[in-house]
Parts: sequence; structure tokens; C-alpha cells
Amino acid sequence: MATTSDVRDILELSGPSGQEGEGSTPRENIMKTKKVKKLSDTPTFKRPEGMHREVYALLFSDNNSTYFRDAPPIIPSASNQGYRTLKAKLGRSKVRPWKFMPFTNPARKDGAIFNHWRRVADEGKDYPFARFNKSVQVPIYSEQEYQLHLHEEGWTRPETDHLFGLCRKFDLRWFVIHDRYDHDQFKKRSIEDLKERYYNICSKLTKIRAPPGQEPKVYVFDADHERRRKEQLDRLFNRTPEQVKEEEYLNQELKKIEMRKKEREKKTQDLQKLITAADSSDARRSERKSTKKKLLTKEKRESSGSVDIPTGIKFPDFKQAGVSLRSQRMKLPSSVGQKKVKAIEQLLEELGIDLYPMPTEEICREFNELRSDMVFLYDLKLAYANCEFELQTLRHRFEALAPGKMPLTVLPTTAGPSTSGAAPAESEESPSRKKASDIIDVVSTGPSTPVSMH
Repeated sequence: MATTSDVRDILELSGPSGQEGEGSTPRENIMKTKKVKKLSDTPTFKRPEGMHREVYALLFSDNNSTYFRDAPPIIPSASNQGYRTLKAKLGRSKVRPWKFMPFTNPARKDGAIFNHWRRVADEGKDYPFARFNKSVQVPIYSEQEYQLHLHEEGWTRPETDHLFGLCRKFDLRWFVIHDRYDHDQFKKRSIEDLKERYYNICSKLTKIRAPPGQEPKVYVFDADHERRRKEQLDRLFNRTPEQVKEEEYLNQELKKIEMRKKEREKKTQDLQKLITAADSSDARRSERKSTKKKLLTKEKRESSGSVDIPTGIKFPDFKQAGVSLRSQRMKLPSSVGQKKVKAIEQLLEELGIDLYPMPTEEICREFNELRSDMVFLYDLKLAYANCEFELQTLRHRFEALAPGKMPLTVLPTTAGPSTSGAAPAESEESPSRKKASDIIDVVSTGPSTPVSMH
């Protein structure tokens, strides 16, 4: 028998197609509606007009819209123009008229006239490229200056005039000047000779024409150095292959020599380090021996009953390079025990002093001295208590050895008139009492025992 619930399930499964769809369950229909909603919520973007398809595919894709979640750092362009190439904006104003007109170049000395197109508004103006016409200012000398200062053996006045004329014509282009020099009429000269003659005259004219009391700038040309330089270049260019190989071989040998020199220097440095390390090890051994001697002397003092004098706290010195906090100077060293730290805190609380005051220079120094004195006082109290305990122990031992008798030797702090009266009685005592008094003298009256009898 089918129940009502089974009939309801069958009716739901075989419902009308217009409500849930053909051949699909209600769960599938719900999932489809969710997918449709998700797709409708996702924004769709159109490729901007003028942008290439490959560029747009790098920025955005339908499967993974990374461009809009994590946009690259680009400058946004105007939305109305897009990625199209901007066209020239031609106005409606009247075009400026042009005219085919003649012109002259100031650089030319022949007065040649040429024609070119130019704006009508620029008619009558200088040639715009005339500002690039730069020429060298070659000095001019007079007959008197030449006879008094510029005359030189081996050079005549016509030859000097010919040289300076070529220098003005070719703007000190020395290879051209040497090529156009009249070697048939005058003596055959090299470029160095021409340059030396020209710069010597320029320097002499500068000194002559300079105002008095002013040091002029003199032209200097070393012709010998220039000749040697060119000779060396010629030799370098005219080398044979065997000479080139020999030079390469010598360069390699020089590199090997330099490497060996560096290795020797390194070995010398290592040897020096070993020597310094050996010296430091000897110093450490001597320090160890001195510390051993100190420990032995300390043990001897302890065995003889002497007490070490406390010195307080030794704070470390901050002298290393770099930045450091001043409050680190107030930090107690690790050698201070926990009991002493608690005693210092208790004393500071009793005195009403802050445990961590403002770390200025003066406060740090005074605060460290105060705590050092506190530890010194603490150690003195402990030493006093130990000496008092030892004194009481020795008294009890003396009373046990000699009941009803008092010790004859007392400490200087309590020694008074009684000591003078006890001296004659010492000779009349028995040997046992003398022995006991000797024990007391040896044990309780050491030179560094800061105790007093009460």
C-alpha cells in the first residue's frame, strides 16, 4: 500500500514542465537560477574603440577578469577620445602667407644671393642660421710689433704673413693649413713647426697688449712633446707581429709577477697575524699565572683568617662605537647576586628613591655610586656578622677549656686600664692557661679583623 507521502513525492517529481523544466529535478532548477544570477551580476565590458584585440586580451578576459580586480598602474585616458590617434585640429583662422624671396648668407664673402620660401612677416630679417657662423679670432700685428717682439731666426716676415693668412682662411684647421702651405716658395715645415710659430706669436702679443698689473692668459704649445708623441704612435703602428707577441708575453709575465707579489704580501700578513697571536697567547699565559698567584694569596689569606675588604659594584664602561642607551649604564651587572639586588631595592624603598630614575648623565653617575655604596655597606655588615659569630664561637670554646676564667688578651678597641693590670698576672698563670691564651692571640687578633668586644 502506498502512503500519502509517497504519492506527494511522485506528484512533485512529475510536475508541469512550465514550472520546473523538463527532465530536471527541483534541486537542479535552483542551481540553474543561482548560476544565472551570478552571470547577470558579473559586469561585462566592451573593448574600447581603437584598442587592438591583443592589447585588450592582455588586460581582460571573460574567464578571469583580473584587469578589473587588480588594475595595472596606468594613467587613465579621456573616455571620449579612447585609444584612437588624435587628429590635427585645424582652426578656421586665415593661413599665414608665404613668399619666395631672395636672401644672403653673412658667412659668405662673395655676396652670393639665393632664394627660398619664407613667411611674409619675416621679410627683411637676418638669415636665421647666421648665428651659427663662428670664426676664430686670429690676431693681427703691426710692423713695429713684429720688428720689436715677433722677429725670430728661421722665419721671415712674408712667411709669417702667409701662415697667419692661412690660419684666418681655414680657421686653424692645421692639417688643411699644412696641406695648402706653400712649400715651394718657403721652407718645408711640419705641422708642429707651424703650430709652434703661431702660438708663440699669440702668447707674445697677449703679454704686450695686456694692461699693466694684470696677468694675461698665455698660450703654451710644447712642440717637442708633440713630436715625441707622434713618433711613439708611429712606432706603435709599425710594430711587427713578433714584436706584438713579445709585448703580450711581457704583459703576461708582468701580471704573474704582480700576482706573486700579492701572494708574498698575503703570506707576510698571515705570518704577522701568527706572531701577534703568539704574543697575545704569551700575554694570556702571564695573566693566567698572575691570576693563579692572586688566587693562591687569597687562599692563604682565608686560611690565615683574614677577611677581604669589599669594593662595591663595578659597573661596565660603555666605550664601544655605535649608538647606546644611557639607561644601560644603570643596569646592574650579572655578578651582583639576587640577595644583594633585593637588599638594594629594600634600601631604595626605605629612602624613598625611585628604582628606575630619569637616566641623565649626572643621575646615572650618582645613582650608580649610591647603589655601589649600598652593596659595600651590605658586605661590611655581612663581614661584621661573620666576625662576631666567630668571636662568640671562640669565647664559648675558651669557656669550655678554662671555665670561670677570662681571656687575658683583648682587642685594641676595648683595651683600657685593665690591660696594664693584667700584665703582671700573666707570669703567674699555669702553662695550660698560657696555652689557651696563645690560641686566642693567634685566632682572634689578626691584623685585619675589624671586630670589637662587647
